[in-house]
This record gives sequence, structure tokens and C-alpha cells, in this order.
Amino acid sequence: MICQIKSPYLELEECVAKEKEETKVITKSNQQDQIPLFYSDIMPLLVDREPSVGEDAFVWLVTVVPLIADVVNGRFTFETLTATTVNRLHFPAYDKFLKETDGCIKHLQKQEMPSGVDLVDDEFILHVEGTASTSRVVRHIGVTSWPGKLTLTNYALYFEASGVISYEDAIKIDLSKGSGQSVKRAATGPWGAPLYNKAIIYESTELQESIVLEFPEMASSTRRDHWLALVKEVMLLHQFILKSKLESPVQVWEMHARTILGIIRLHAAREMLRISPPNPKSFLIFSLFEELPKGDFVLETLVESLKNVNSGHPCSASSILRNLNVAQACALCTDTKEITEESEVLSGQAENISSLESVIDQIRDEACEVNMAKATTEGLKEDGVSDSYAVLMDLLNSFSSAFLPWLQEVLTWEKPGTTVMSVGVTLLIVYMEWICQTIATLLLWTVGKMIWARRARVGDKYTKLVVYTDSDQTTLESLVSAQHGLNTLNEIMQLANISILKMWSILISKAPKHTNMVMMGMATLAIVLAVVPFKFIIMSFILYIFTTTSKLRKNTENEQGNRRLKEWWDSIPVIPVEIVEKQQDGSSKSVCYDH
Repeated sequence: MICQIKSPYLELEECVAKEKEETKVITKSNQQDQIPLFYSDIMPLLVDREPSVGEDAFVWLVTVVPLIADVVNGRFTFETLTATTVNRLHFPAYDKFLKETDGCIKHLQKQEMPSGVDLVDDEFILHVEGTASTSRVVRHIGVTSWPGKLTLTNYALYFEASGVISYEDAIKIDLSKGSGQSVKRAATGPWGAPLYNKAIIYESTELQESIVLEFPEMASSTRRDHWLALVKEVMLLHQFILKSKLESPVQVWEMHARTILGIIRLHAAREMLRISPPNPKSFLIFSLFEELPKGDFVLETLVESLKNVNSGHPCSASSILRNLNVAQACALCTDTKEITEESEVLSGQAENISSLESVIDQIRDEACEVNMAKATTEGLKEDGVSDSYAVLMDLLNSFSSAFLPWLQEVLTWEKPGTTVMSVGVTLLIVYMEWICQTIATLLLWTVGKMIWARRARVGDKYTKLVVYTDSDQTTLESLVSAQHGLNTLNEIMQLANISILKMWSILISKAPKHTNMVMMGMATLAIVLAVVPFKFIIMSFILYIFTTTSKLRKNTENEQGNRRLKEWWDSIPVIPVEIVEKQQDGSSKSVCYDH
């Protein structure tokens, strides 16, 4: 079949000859089990004389036999499988991927059920770790750790703590709730110290404490990332079903079947490409389109395509699972009473695929643009604190140098004529209520400046921003400056805490005299706002700002009033604060009130 995809117009003799060559390749591939691990991993990706197909042929094959990939993410799967072969899928790689897929299905079917629980009819085991033949899984509860067995299905996670002889009864983590739950990366370590970033944490509104599961590894966190992707995919599956309001059991099982096959393909790809594990999102539908821009459009189109699903048609995911002797798939498929004519199914299938293809092609183009834009920001994310601060200061100086000099001239009355004209125009705009028209004028002026910059090719002249971080200070002077900066930050935080506590004292009448004055001032301000039109208040505020820096205002400035206001603020007592450690029952208090 793969040869016919490459050259669909070959004559019959050429196709027969190609089929004989394929038979020889399959016979040779059975002898590769004894080849060393390194060579067997890269061999299917290094051949260049075997039959191969391109992306379009691969997608067409997926529409006919949706075992190797799903039509929704077929192009992304192809890119991952052919990343090292210049976007050509060779037959040895194709054959090995199919064998690995079949092996993963048989391996999952042989797994034992979690102890103490009964799986539902359409629940399928998707991944198991923590057994004697697999890597360890550890659950952290406070400062204690419990190794055990972790099982993932298309409905839940099951953790079985290791006992003396056998596993204890499984703890079920339901992933089918849809909302109110989340899973993310976490760090663990001895005595609760976050030293090793190799765990996931599950949080739910129905649980009092979070569930932390660690996947120990020597170097990387590949296992953790793999489990995190699988758990998120199952959660997104149920969120999609609830959001789309799918009521037909056939449609619901079709989405379950697609998710199950996607996870099986991911297992097969990881076994095939053990040297460089693939990106899980290329095989998982919901995780992929949750991240891609406008991926929700694809999922909406997918909902429409589910209306024409016929579980008995060989192109459906549920039929693939049934043909692979998956027992859970047969229970729902045999309950369907509606039988659709083959011609109607094929026509509906073609319409669904064409609509999906158009949306996916558009999204791929936008995803490339987004990835290119994200690549330009990677350098800034790798900078340290000092470099980030230098860049921020340089950017702020660039903006301030364009507007602050003119604003400073106006406010400081360096050019009285300009200041008087600015005050007059501002008051006229506020009085005539032309604020919206003024904002519209500023926006159009900005658009004009952007058009001018495009025509003048300003972007070609400024390809990068150069920030100079060299300093004349010695190492000791830099350390002293850093210490002064920390002290300044500490003083700012202390001042903010004191201000908040003083306002709280006023609100709860801890200082009755000051509270009475504040209430009288607020009542007076409320009366003014209720009686005087708001535009006159704004005009008064503008006049106050412009006259603050004038010579007339400086000569008549009331320093005594400012001093009395400062003395009044300093005389407000604050509520005592006592910092305590966390109590044994888990509760803690950071602020204690004295009555």
C-alpha cells in the first residue's frame, strides 16, 4: 500500500514487483531483534533506498487506515516521525512503527487491574509504572514517601501503595470531572525540600490536600513529562466531551477511541525513537490543539464531524480498536442500532476530512508564525536579573526620552506660552466633553506614525537593541550597591506595610479621632461629587497640577499645612503584628490582634 501511495499510477507489474520487495523487507526486519539497541533504533531512519512517501500521501493513508495516525493531527505526527529523514517516511520506519503499536496494545492488554477497584465497561489501561519490571513511582504525603504502582486509564489514575507481599487497595484519582481540577509540574526532595523537579501535583476542589507523585530519574525528567502529558490529555478529553455536550454513546466512545489510539501511538514512537524521545503533543489531539493558536476551531470542526460517525465503518477509531481485539470497544459498538449506507458514510467522511484539512492548514501556518515569534524571545528569558534590569531601564529611557522632555517643559513653565496654550486646550476639551474625539485623534495620529515608519523602513535600520552593561565599579562596590538596593527595597516594603496597617486602623476605629476626621472628609467629598458636575472637578484638578510648579504657587506654598498633615499621619497608631510559625494542625496565623 505504501508503494501505491508513492506512485498511484504505476502499472500492475510494477506494483507486483514492489509488493515482492516489501515481503523481502518484512522478512529481513524479523531478524533485527538481535541487532544491538543503538543500531536498531536509528536504522529505520537512515535508509535512503527503500520505498518512501511524503506528507500528502501519508495523510491520505491515514484517512483510509487511521491506525498509524489520526486525520486531525496526521501532519504533525508525520513531521515527528520524519524529523531526521528530510520529511520522507521510509518503509522500514513505517513497518517498525506498526509493529511497535501492535506490541504496545498487547502489552497494555496484559496489565493487571488495579487492586480493590472495578473498571467500567469502556475503561482501558493506557500506562502502568511502578511494578517490578518498570521504573519506580513515589507518592509524597508531607515529609513521608510511599512507593507504589501507578495506573492510568481513560477515566482515572490509580495509585497502589507497595505492601509487604502485595499492593494495597488502589486510590482513585478521577480525571473525568471536567472542571475544578488541575495537574502541573512539582519539585520534591527530602523532608519536603523542593530539590528535584521530577514530580507532578494533582489538585482538585474536592480534595483537602494535593496529591504529589514523583518519577525518579538520574538525569532528565522525561518520565515526568510523559506522565504529565498523558494525564492532561485524559483531562482535556473529558473537558471536551462536557463542553461539546456529546450525548450519543457512539460519539463519546469515538473520542475515547481516538484518545486511546493517540496514546498508544505515542508509546510506539517512544519505543521506536528511544535515543531522542518525540514531543508527546504531536500524537495527542487535545494537548496539541490546546496549545496551538486557534486550535479551538479544529475542535469545533471535530464536533461537527462526530455527527456523521458510524462505529461500524472501518475508518472509525472505534472500529480500529474492535479489530485489534480490544474488549472494551466491542461493548459499545455492538449497541449501535443505526446502520448507515457505505456510500453515505464515504461522502460524509470526505466532507469532514476536507473541512478539517482546510482548518488545520490555516492553523499550521499561524503556528509557524507564532513559533518564529516565540523564538525571538528565548534570548531574553535566558538573561539574568542584572541583564533583565539593564534592558528594562534602557527601554524605559527610550520611551521617556521621547515624551518626558516636552511634558517637563510644559509642567515647569519653561515656556509659559506653550504651558498656557496646553492648559487652555485641555480645559476646553474637558468642558466641551471632547475626550472621546481627542482619544480618536491620538489613535489616528499613532496610525499615521506607524505608516510613516513602514514607508521609511525604520525597522530595517534598527535590527537590534544594544544595551551596555559595563560599569566603572569594582566588585566590592557592586556588592555594596546591591546591598543598598536590597535595603531600599526592604524600606519600601516596610513603608507599604505601615501604610496599610494605618488605613486598617482608621477603618476599624482603632484611632477614633482620626476616624472621625476621615469620615467627615469623605462625607464632604461625597456631597461635592453629588452636587458639582464631574467635568468641573476634573478641570479643577488639571488647574491644580499645572499651578503646582508655577512661580506664583511656589511663593504662596503653605509649608505649615504640609507639616501638619505629616504630623497627623504619623500620629495614627497601627495594629500590632506578631509573626508565628506554622502550627502542628496545619493552620497558621501571620497577624494577631490585641483586644
